[in-house]
Formats: sequence, structure tokens, C-alpha cells
Amino acid sequence: MDSLILFYVGIIIIIGLLFGKLAKALKLPNVTGYLLGGLIFGPVIGMFGWKIVPIETIEKMDIVKQVALGFIAFTIGTEFKISYFKRVGAQPIIIATFESLFAIFAVLFVLLIIPLIFPVEINPRFAIVLSAIAAATAPAATLMVIKQYRAKGEVTENLMSVVALDDATAIIFFGLMVAIANAFVKSDINIGFAIAKPFIEIFGSLLIGFIAGYLISLLLRWYTGRSNRISVIVAFVFIVTSMSVIIKNWFGSIEISTLLACMMMGAVFTNRAPTDDYQVIMELVDRFTPPIFILFFTLSGFELNLKVLTQVGLIGVIYIVFRVVGKVAGSYLGAVISKSSKKVKKYLGWSLIPQAGVAIGLTVVADTIIPEYAPQIKAIILSATLIYELVGPFVTKLSLKKAGEIVQEA
Repeated sequence: MDSLILFYVGIIIIIGLLFGKLAKALKLPNVTGYLLGGLIFGPVIGMFGWKIVPIETIEKMDIVKQVALGFIAFTIGTEFKISYFKRVGAQPIIIATFESLFAIFAVLFVLLIIPLIFPVEINPRFAIVLSAIAAATAPAATLMVIKQYRAKGEVTENLMSVVALDDATAIIFFGLMVAIANAFVKSDINIGFAIAKPFIEIFGSLLIGFIAGYLISLLLRWYTGRSNRISVIVAFVFIVTSMSVIIKNWFGSIEISTLLACMMMGAVFTNRAPTDDYQVIMELVDRFTPPIFILFFTLSGFELNLKVLTQVGLIGVIYIVFRVVGKVAGSYLGAVISKSSKKVKKYLGWSLIPQAGVAIGLTVVADTIIPEYAPQIKAIILSATLIYELVGPFVTKLSLKKAGEIVQEA
């Protein structure tokens, strides 16, 4: 079976390419086509007993997804130029904080008042933990839309920064909400450590990314050939991506965010590299990564589970709808407070719909906190992921187009 993995990798990439072309013809983002291709050739035909790619083979390709996320995060990190933050100030940080908080509290508020209106029982701890996951946003699909349509402008700049910061805000707020949830019951869990843990993990992720980015900038002064330079970038993305597993093996409960670490690595690199070198290297990365990204999103489509939609129920609908309400409202308020332009106020929030990796990862943590509700939480988040990942890229494209930042469709 292992010898056939490369065969299936090729098949998956071809499926992604074909459906990307179809999506383009329908004026949809390519990423939507990749996801739909995986969905149709995976779960949909699987309902009829057909299998293009065996499930066990897809599971063995998890490392490909990790590497793809590493490159996506690195690319987003390269947008964090000091000159940019000197120009815009704390604007992205304020917006990211408010849209994350509003997503959490919009879901939590509705979950807590629903039992007063309908004959439904909702455990407060369950409501707190589920709503805490609402802050997370998926940067991968957003980045792909921006790159495909070469979107440029104020909304795009803020969007790149906000989705990057979302990973940190989601982890912090989830940790704080979990500490609150644990306060409802007598437990052996150390509340102080529960509060400190997300900050430790974020600091550790940023430290690893900083060191890696600094080392890249040093090595690129020695290696001036294009092939050597892309090799340095690839090597460090591989190393940093694997650090989450290494740290977990060393420290047990402490986990490192690959997204945050690779973002920091990209940020340090972009601020230390000479301008000419930076442009050349990023062009090399852009040429190297498309097959990895196509494989990543098509694989994500293969892994989507249609059966979870039947388990979502009223609570799932509340989560799916009011997370978006919170994101849009919070983004608008954050933009008002930070004195952003009218375009940012109006369109940024609608570009924050996609949700995937970080949210699914947080469901694993939720399993250790309220195991009795873990199956329900996982079903809700997976259903939301399915809907958000299919609808989100199209809404992001529409928002950027209405903002006037997609001049000509790719």
C-alpha cells in the first residue's frame, strides 16, 4: 500500500486541478473547486460504496497537510512588515480582538438564552467550551483567495493581518474560557495553569519561529543561489512544522502552534531580508508551493464527513449562524474603534467566515475537559467546517470584489 501513496497523491492533485478549472469557469475561487473535488470523489461517491482513494491512504497523507499549513503560515507571516505596522498602528490587533470576542459571546449568549425560550437543556460548561471555539478562523482558504485574485488594498492588508492574529487570539480566549468552565465544577485541574497554558504555548511558538526566522536570514547571506535558498526555506518549514510533535513528546500537555511558529518565522525573515532578496525568494516559494496547496485542499475535501450534518441540530445551527454574526459585528466595532476606513468596516468581517484546522484541534482539547459532550461538540464543529470551508472562500471573494480590491478576475 505504501508504494501506491505517490500514485494516489498524483490522482488527488489531478482531481484538484480539474475542479479548480471548473470552479474558475463558474467564477468561484479555485479553493472551493479543490474542496468540492475532494468532497465528490471522497464522501459523496463513498455513499455508493465506491472509493477512489482508500481512507487509510488519506490518513497517511496527514504530514502533507502539516507541511502545507507551514508554508501557508510562513507566507502570511511575510506580510507582517514593521513598516506596515508603523503605518496602521494597532488597527489589526484591535479588530482581531473584537471579532474574536464577539464571535465567542454571540454564540454563548444565544446558547444561554435558548433554554428560556425552547424546551432545551444546555449545560453551561458545554455552552462555554463550544462558544470558545468560535473565535478560530482558517487562514489557509483566505490566503488562497487573495493570491488567486491578486487582491490588493486596505481590506486585504487588514484581512491578512487579522487572520494571522486570529490564531493567537483564539488560543488565548479558548484557554481563558476553559478556565471559567472548569470553575463550575470541583476538579483536580490547576486553574492557574489552565489560564497560563495558552500564554506559555503562544510564547513558545513565537520563540521557535523567531529563532528559525533569524537562522534563515543568516543562512541566506551565505547561500545566494536560487536552488540553495529555496532549500533553506523548505528545510526550516519542515523543522518548525515537526516541532509541535517534538515539544509535545518532551512536555506532555504543552503544545506548540505550527501556524504561529511559521508565521513568526516568516515575519522575522521578511523584516531581516534585503528587499531584492525577499522578492526573489518569495517568487521561488510561490512557484514551489501550488501543488502542495492543491493537494492540501483536495485532501481536506476527501476528509469532510457528510454524515455529521444529520447530527448538528438546533445548537449546531446556532453556532454556525451566530459565529458569523459575531465575527461581522465584532469586526465592524473593532474597525470603528481603530478608526479604520469605511471599506474595512463594511467588508472585513465577511471575509472571516472560514474555519478549519485550529477549531478542529480545539475539539480535541474539549474532549479532555467535558468528555461527556465531546461527540456533540465534534459533530457541530465538523459540520460548521464543512459549510464554512465551502461557502467562506466565495464570500471572501465577493467581499474583496465589492471593496474594489479585485480589479480583474483571475
